Amino acid sequence: MKFGIDRLVEEPELRKPLAGRRLALLAHPASVTHDLVHSLDALSALTDLRLVAAFGPQHGLRGDKQDNMVESPDFNDPVHGIPIFSLYGEVRRPTAAMMDAFDVLLVDLQDVGCRIYTFITTLRYVLEAAAQYRKAVWILDRPNPAGRPVEGLRLRPGWESFVGAGPLPMRHGLTLGELAHWFVQTLHLDVEYQVITMDGWQATSAPGYGWPLGERTWVNPSPNASNLWMARCYAGTVMLEGTTLSEGRGTTRPLELFGAPDLSPRALLAKMQSLAPHWLRGCRLRECWFEPTFHKHVGKLCAGLQIHVEDPSYHHEQFRPWRVMALAFKALRALRPDFALWRDFPYEYERDRLAIDLINGSPLLREWVDDPAATPADLDTLTAPDEASWLSEREAVLLYR
Repeated sequence: MKFGIDRLVEEPELRKPLAGRRLALLAHPASVTHDLVHSLDALSALTDLRLVAAFGPQHGLRGDKQDNMVESPDFNDPVHGIPIFSLYGEVRRPTAAMMDAFDVLLVDLQDVGCRIYTFITTLRYVLEAAAQYRKAVWILDRPNPAGRPVEGLRLRPGWESFVGAGPLPMRHGLTLGELAHWFVQTLHLDVEYQVITMDGWQATSAPGYGWPLGERTWVNPSPNASNLWMARCYAGTVMLEGTTLSEGRGTTRPLELFGAPDLSPRALLAKMQSLAPHWLRGCRLRECWFEPTFHKHVGKLCAGLQIHVEDPSYHHEQFRPWRVMALAFKALRALRPDFALWRDFPYEYERDRLAIDLINGSPLLREWVDDPAATPADLDTLTAPDEASWLSEREAVLLYR
């Protein structure tokens, strides 16, 4: 199969509308061609294109920053001699001066299929800026490695943030190109844009179910997006960032496991199985122990669970990572009502709202966890209409059937 960047490089006809126009590229470490050439280098090598600038999102164009709220500076690329503007430094939205540097912005970002992943918000911001400053945007599409399944509550009005670009569910099931269509339509943007679609993307085919496993090498789009299994789990395990539980940062399997020094994984798993065994389908949970080398509980032995989605027991349509982690929180609250679960700290520059609420786009998930009378059926009743409405709404922007 071919990603958008491969088609643009290999098909001169696609590039003809770009002739004579000043181009900029928005990219990150996973922005590579099929033969692992970074998109910045591949595009710079094309003699019929004029690349004059580039942009880096959170974690940087080349992937220089490990954690959240660690900013990247602007700099001049030492190889190509062009300015590299940071959209996770002094600004989150491109400035007028940045927008004045180019005519067309090429966006080549690998997403992981989850609303909280900030590249989605950066996409919205550059589309809005392009509409304001009358610039064009081309999306070089890439797969959604989490595939087409939809899960989670939709973000509520007033809860927009850098980790919540709009009323999406946690797991949205769209590619970045499809998300661009959705932003343009729902925000009523008057902008010149187009999507260079993929050739041969099979969103529902085994074994990758969205990612062309065996065809394409996985390159981390952010430092802790270490493999396909993380991408499958992320719509659930990202919620751990809003808790005192370690999400495995500082280990070799971040966002696939979780734990804490004073946790009893066997009791936790048993409680999860007793509360909602049907929420645990499609994956396997294993007791594990780990010692983070940085981040939460650094240097302490943590006990917890690892979510396994990489063997034949994995079932793509049944696996519901958001519910798996919601159930873990609920089980922990039932076992230890006084456990200090929610982490109160500045999260993506928000200081007045709890991180767990920003992550979920409302306080509804946290309130369900903390209500001892609330059942798994209650969360299903709350969430199912959101999932159904999104499945219907997204039909209008699907590019791959």
